Amino acid sequence: MRTVFRFLVAGLLLAGLVACGPSKPPALPFKGTDIAGVDFGGDFTLTDQTGKSRSLSDYKGKVVALFFGYTHCPDVCPTTMFEFANAMKQLGAGAKNVQVLFVTVDPERDTPAVLASYVPHFDPSFVGLTGNPGQIEKVTSQFKIVAQKQPTEGGGYTVDHSAGSYLFDREGRLRAYEPYGAPAGQLANDIQLLLR
Repeated sequence: MRTVFRFLVAGLLLAGLVACGPSKPPALPFKGTDIAGVDFGGDFTLTDQTGKSRSLSDYKGKVVALFFGYTHCPDVCPTTMFEFANAMKQLGAGAKNVQVLFVTVDPERDTPAVLASYVPHFDPSFVGLTGNPGQIEKVTSQFKIVAQKQPTEGGGYTVDHSAGSYLFDREGRLRAYEPYGAPAGQLANDIQLLLR
């Protein structure tokens, strides 16, 4: 009887500890992939297109969409940025509570000035972020982004890179992964779920 009592007490204590620990946010019916509770990501600080230092945590209180790309990208990056721009239009007044961040994977070419002429073209509220190669490598590693230069004829290069996007809730928690090719309607749907 004492053994059963000890197991009962131990079980109640364990349940209490679990209840006191950090709770996983409730599941939402995302059209993308629900990744709440993953053990990667985290805050970072880079330089925006105006030369100002910006951290991911600066945008707490907004839903954040995080995309990694580069301005010389011929197809994936502009397509994704156009989809986010269209998603913002679909969100209407709710768009003011959303921040799209474009982190370059090509810091050698994507200076703040280059980002300033590229990122706001899609939507004036979008923010482009860059840094030195070491800073960019650290952030891409944090978010499990693969980026590799591919030489082209004439001495130039392209960058093969992971093409999905991440969504964060207003508390700054990583919540959803949106694959490349996700249409504006899907992005708007999943962002709207996080705005509620």
